[in-house]
This record gives sequence, C-alpha cells and structure tokens, in this order.
Amino acid sequence: MYQIDINCDTGEGIGNEALLMPLIGSCNIACGGHAGDMASMEMCVSLARKHGVRIGAHPSYPDREHFGRQSLVLAPDVLQASLQEQLRAMDQVLESSGAPLHHIKAHGALYNDLAVGGALAATYLQALAAYRGIAALYAPAGSAFADQAREAGYAVIEEAFGDRAYQPDGRLVPRTQAGAVLHTPEAVLAQLLEMVFHERVRSLQGAFVPLKAQTFCIHGDTAEAYEILAYLARELPKHQIQFSP
Repeated sequence: MYQIDINCDTGEGIGNEALLMPLIGSCNIACGGHAGDMASMEMCVSLARKHGVRIGAHPSYPDREHFGRQSLVLAPDVLQASLQEQLRAMDQVLESSGAPLHHIKAHGALYNDLAVGGALAATYLQALAAYRGIAALYAPAGSAFADQAREAGYAVIEEAFGDRAYQPDGRLVPRTQAGAVLHTPEAVLAQLLEMVFHERVRSLQGAFVPLKAQTFCIHGDTAEAYEILAYLARELPKHQIQFSP
C-alpha cells in the first residue's frame, strides 16, 4: 500500500475549506500577500487542527490585485520584508492556537519564479532563515530551487501537481495557455497514478517527464476542487494508495 500526502492551498477567499480539510493531509494557508487575513488564517488553522491536517504558510509576492499570479521585480529587502511580515502574521495565529508550523510553500508567480533557483531563491531563503530547522519548504520536484534550499540547510519536501499540466522541461504550463489546468477527476487520477507508480508525468505535448515527489497539490481555488478530492478519496484506495492526515 502506497502512502502519499495531498495538499491544498487554503484561505484564499473561496470558502470551501470545511469541505476540503477532511480530504487532505496538509494545507497551505494564505497569509496576506495574495489573499487572506487574520480571520481567514484563524479559521483555516482551526479546521486543520480539527482534522489533523499539517499546517503550512503560503506567502507570495505582495500582490492582492492579481492574486499573486504576476511576477514582480522587487528589491531584495522589500521582498524579504513582505515575506517576513506574512510569516509573522501566521506565527501569531499559530501561537494563539498552540499549533505547530509544518512547512512553508510559496504561492503562484513567486513559486514558479523560485523554481529556477539563483538570486531570487537566495533572497527567499535568507528571508526564511529563522524557520530553518523548524519548518520544511515545499519546492517544485526536481527543481534547482529544491537543490539550493537543501544546500542552504533546509528540509525540503518536493511537490508535484495533480491538477496542472506540465511542459517538456518539467515546469508547469502557464495558466494563460489552454489545457494548463486539469478539471476532471478522472484526468487528475490518471496523472497522480502516473506520478506515484512511475515517477513521471505526461507533458501537454505528449512526452513523459521524470518527476518524483513526496506531496501532491490539488488547488483549492478551482470550482472542481471538492469533486476531485472526493473522487480521489474513493478511487485511490482501489489502486493501493492511501492518503490521510
């Protein structure tokens, strides 16, 4: 029997967290950069604790207008200050609830920009230095960022996406392109089975791309999120795969 982790982004204003939390193993809670406020963070943390879900912070570029899905060019100190402000807000909620922080996962454009590593990744890792040894970092599977974070002393959990299409170079297909998001439960299941059993994903162009991950994301902000997760909860055990908090 395979055991996998499925994670969801939460606290992004969709309002479906009560449905999603019983069906996932870890959550990434928006902490004010692209979405979220103290009330939504408190709600998500409460639900996560109720269902035994591992809690993660989900910082982003400071860009609520575009939901954090546009790349920004910010001075390193400006980006670091924003990230630290977002994480302090999450820390405040966690301290009041007594819940631990399990991981940190960047959101949206920041997540994609970090994947290639380099100076931006160094800025991000420096901003998160206080969490080294405390929280793991979710990172794109096989990415330069994952390697750079490990070299900097962080625990890294490599991530793949069950509901997003991939390019032949292993990066996600941009959301502006047709076919970037998988909307049917059957398509998501097929992609997850390929990832779990064969450690690969079929790109949008048809070629297989090696991909080995420890956690798998199903986006909580899509209209089909609950339908997909409920379907996976029924179907994955039939393939000898368990996922639970």
